Amino acid sequence: MIWYKEIDKALCDKLDEGLHGKGSLMKTLGIEICEVGDDYLVASMPVTPENHNPIGMLHGGANVVLAETVASYAANFVVDTDKYYCVGQEINANHIKAARKGMVYATAKAVHLGKRTSVWEVKITNQAGELTCISRMTAAVVERR
Repeated sequence: MIWYKEIDKALCDKLDEGLHGKGSLMKTLGIEICEVGDDYLVASMPVTPENHNPIGMLHGGANVVLAETVASYAANFVVDTDKYYCVGQEINANHIKAARKGMVYATAKAVHLGKRTSVWEVKITNQAGELTCISRMTAAVVERR
């Protein structure tokens, strides 16, 4: 297992509330951590008209938000958060197939876990398991002062 400490739904829900406890972009878009594996993290997001682009499909930016969310959570879960925190440093995304309704699922897996950075591959699929987007995010590991 790559996680620094045990991850549970309560921890993820607390993070979703944000620093001031009033919610965050994750709450706004309905993003939820739905599965924790030994070396991967899965988040879900509903595809609704509120996150569509003008032609009725999931906005590419919503894919990127989902990918960065699950990768950022994963990056922070592999470090001692009393000493470090992780932030997105670079992200890219290739949009493969349109999603118009239902749910999409983003699975983050580590490509590299270093002292100053981690790199995460995120595959987003639709309810049928078809790849809709692939993304890679680099997280900076920052020492708390």
